[in-house]
Amino acid sequence: MKTRSNWWQILPYLWPQWPLIIKGLFCILGFVLVTLCLPHLAGQVSLFIGQGKVDKVAYWLGLGTLGFLVRGIFQYGQNIFMIDASLTMVLNLRKDVYAHLHKLGLDYFETTKTGDLSYRLTEDIDRVGEIVDKLSHQFTSNVLQLIVIPAYMLYLNWQLTVASFILAPLMAILISSFGEKLLLLSRRSQNQVSNLSALLTEVFSGIRVVKAFAGQDYEVKRFTEEARRNRNAKYKAEQLKAIQYPVVGFLEAISIMLLFLVGGWQISRGNLQSQEFVSYLAAVALLLHPIDLMTSNYNEFKQAEASVDRIFELMAFQPSVIENSHGLTLPPVTGKVEYSHISFGYQPEQPVLRDLSLLAEPGQIIALVGSSGAGKTTLVNLLPRFYDPQDGQILIDGMDIKEVSLTSLRRQIGIVPQETTLFSGTIAQNIAYGQEDFEQQSIEKAAKIANAHSFISKFPQGYNTWVGERGVNLSGGQKQRLAIARAVLLNPRIMILDEATSALDSESEALVQEALERVMENRTVFVIAHRLSTIRRADCILVLERGQVVESGTHTELLAIEGRYAKFYQQQYATGKDDF
Repeated sequence: MKTRSNWWQILPYLWPQWPLIIKGLFCILGFVLVTLCLPHLAGQVSLFIGQGKVDKVAYWLGLGTLGFLVRGIFQYGQNIFMIDASLTMVLNLRKDVYAHLHKLGLDYFETTKTGDLSYRLTEDIDRVGEIVDKLSHQFTSNVLQLIVIPAYMLYLNWQLTVASFILAPLMAILISSFGEKLLLLSRRSQNQVSNLSALLTEVFSGIRVVKAFAGQDYEVKRFTEEARRNRNAKYKAEQLKAIQYPVVGFLEAISIMLLFLVGGWQISRGNLQSQEFVSYLAAVALLLHPIDLMTSNYNEFKQAEASVDRIFELMAFQPSVIENSHGLTLPPVTGKVEYSHISFGYQPEQPVLRDLSLLAEPGQIIALVGSSGAGKTTLVNLLPRFYDPQDGQILIDGMDIKEVSLTSLRRQIGIVPQETTLFSGTIAQNIAYGQEDFEQQSIEKAAKIANAHSFISKFPQGYNTWVGERGVNLSGGQKQRLAIARAVLLNPRIMILDEATSALDSESEALVQEALERVMENRTVFVIAHRLSTIRRADCILVLERGQVVESGTHTELLAIEGRYAKFYQQQYATGKDDF
């Protein structure tokens, strides 16, 4: 159970903004001091109204007008300086949270809802920024007013002040109690909003499947149910606030009635002048606004506390792949790769790879064959350190990959996945993804190697053609060729090809296959293949079963021993299928 607030973790983000905060505090002090003068001005106006001295009334009204003008200037200053500080804090916090997420391993994202992460990075952080802004100027200003105005009230008449604040302890207890309940309800509400956001992300990402299986009604029902839960969670929080405000307002009204009762009694006994009572009433009127704001701010503070918890919950996650803080920069490699006694499991008690060893010499093509779940993809995912093995080590040119920086390692490994991911931007930006500085000539060279230059040149804007989200305005073959161009742009010595032609039509497959053969020249290549036709030219074929290499050799050698690979081959051509 949570016992400690995470608000203290916000302080390192606020401290660098101290120049703005100091300016804001100066304006807050000026605002409060001018506010403190207003009740006295009101008393003087009432005094001279009673005496019929119009010139004096005009004089004090003029001072009052000037006071409100100066007060407004100070109010503007406190608002603008504090909002500047809080927005800069939000920017830095959002940047740090986003950067931290990029440090987390693939295992984290495989079990986390994308919509939930998006909500935390946007709505939750914005909510924290809003309450920090309000607390920094409204809260500070209100606290000062709640100190100096009651002090002035005590100076005017202590009996009236006691009567005014007799119910204050009860109000404080009620506000605190409501706030704690509101915190619990806000957590539920924000979790429901995150679930709703995650559902929308999931459905819109897979909208083709939804339409293909006529799942619209099903998804509308799912959305309606999730939206109903969201509505109910928000309703309970708003219901609690709806109860709180009338209760606190009723107690304020009783306090004012007591004030008039005691004030009338004091005037009747000659212990209080009428202009003093007017000044006192003006002070009370000025006090009601900060009390209402404090109540509102406390509620918002409790609601934002749930957001703070959700933000720093993300920051508390530690990456499963730890980069060596003193990691070396991997120099240009020849492409020699060695897996030495590797054991790995996504859950350590359920190993996917068992004491696996292999050696790939520079320029060799290593094909990985096996049924689904045999460990092929897991094996190649260990090479760029998407995951770290529980046992064993992986060496590139004799260097342990754990001893080099992740950036220098991954820049020398090109990956062409089975499912291509493109981002909103131009074709050139997608090919040069991750590169801040790139030359058009290098992009075109990579595109030509990938058999992509011809179709790119046919677009009116060529390489500046905008690619829609996930590349929806390109065919599968075109997207795959862009993925190949992206992989070869940096001329990596090591390539990973995850059955890059499995989902293409025959014409696209031929173009992609031609590009892949060009890409594989003079590189160490790991090919994950379901189609035997794509691996016949491999220097070594590894047959995996239950995380172990059970056969290895060339296509001809493996057919000769009539083992597992031969059985795959016979099944493929006996059934007329082209995959296994």
